[in-house]
Amino acid sequence: VTAAPAQAAVGHRAVTLTFSLAGGAEACTLTGYPSVESGAGGPDIHAKPTLRGYMGGLPNDVDAPPTVTLSLADQGQAVVEGMATDAKGDQCASYSELRVNPPNTIIVLTVPATIDACELQVHPVTAG
Repeated sequence: VTAAPAQAAVGHRAVTLTFSLAGGAEACTLTGYPSVESGAGGPDIHAKPTLRGYMGGLPNDVDAPPTVTLSLADQGQAVVEGMATDAKGDQCASYSELRVNPPNTIIVLTVPATIDACELQVHPVTAG
């Protein structure tokens, strides 16, 4: 699992997580939401699973997470997003890593990722 540089728009922040196979691994499928928690940089936050948000997720006409096949040639991705300020307008903590548990696995990986947020949402894994 890797994270792309954060994107920003109108107070929103987002990081796209990419899921890929290690060399020599057999193809597998992922369905649903990764479990994501904040890492270093501030208080622990557990990302709330949501179908879509301001910065990403499923199209409006899709109401169920797809099954994504990972192979050496095909990857999956999931968007993690949040607001950079709280309801009072104060700046949120800036995290330098996320703890990511891919759907239907027992693996938890610490992924370098920079995002400033007070709350987090995570969207389903999609083909990427």
